[in-house]
Amino acid sequence: MHNIWSEEFGAATDAPILLIMGSMSQGILWPDEFVGRLTAGDRRVIRYDHRDTGMSDTVDFAAEPYTWDDIKGDVYRVMDAHGLRSAHLVGHSAGGLLAQLIAVERPERVRSLTVIAASPLGGGEGEVLVRALMGQPQPEGSLPEPSPEFVAFFRALMAGPQPSGRRAIVDGMIAEQRVLHGTGLPFEEDAAQLLQERIYDRARDLSAVANHRLAAAAKPDFEPVGVLHQVKAPTLVIEGSHEPAKPGHGAIIAEQIPGARLMIVEGMGHTLPPETHEELVAAILAHTAV
Repeated sequence: MHNIWSEEFGAATDAPILLIMGSMSQGILWPDEFVGRLTAGDRRVIRYDHRDTGMSDTVDFAAEPYTWDDIKGDVYRVMDAHGLRSAHLVGHSAGGLLAQLIAVERPERVRSLTVIAASPLGGGEGEVLVRALMGQPQPEGSLPEPSPEFVAFFRALMAGPQPSGRRAIVDGMIAEQRVLHGTGLPFEEDAAQLLQERIYDRARDLSAVANHRLAAAAKPDFEPVGVLHQVKAPTLVIEGSHEPAKPGHGAIIAEQIPGARLMIVEGMGHTLPPETHEELVAAILAHTAV
């Protein structure tokens, strides 16, 4: 069994919020200020590093392969370790996908559901991304594809040499954050440098995050199709007005989950910059007051 790093904030008697970050992403991408605002609103907040990210255990994937079912299983393990029979789930990007699946699969464990910058469960977002990067046409009915800037950046990344050494790797991570940030708000270069240096320095093995892609390839049919109507948890769907990776996907989630509410945050892209924290936290506190 692999060890998963987690930490919690706030009083044990407060309503619990479990923050689930996206693919290949450490839990500290839930910003400290964002977490602090939630705890100041009388919430018990837990964030964690997925396996093969940050301070959680890394594996030799060839020797110990796993799938996204196992990554989803880690969510339950974190909840169990913190003594949570149920929690308010807040998921970002692929973390939002995991949260949707858990809301379908184990509704008794989900007090409410908040998905941020995510794609609809069963929508085939991975295939849309691959086709966009390969310059292939999208079949009718496909999810909207990423922005041209997003596609151009990751095409160049795939074609170019991989950086080596701390400075070059961190510079590349900052460049990726800039693209994900979108064009709606100023990009704070110094803050990005501090964050990416922190991510680099706290990782057991930074390259291990690529195992998440291998896990997706190991079971490409991980996502059930046509099940979002089964979600019973009160649902809040949040998307930035300048989302570069999954533009318009939030509206599709909100359409498919009964009673879901869609919130568009002006200027936000695919990250959680400080300018958005007050609005995001106010919405999450209101939504989790159930």
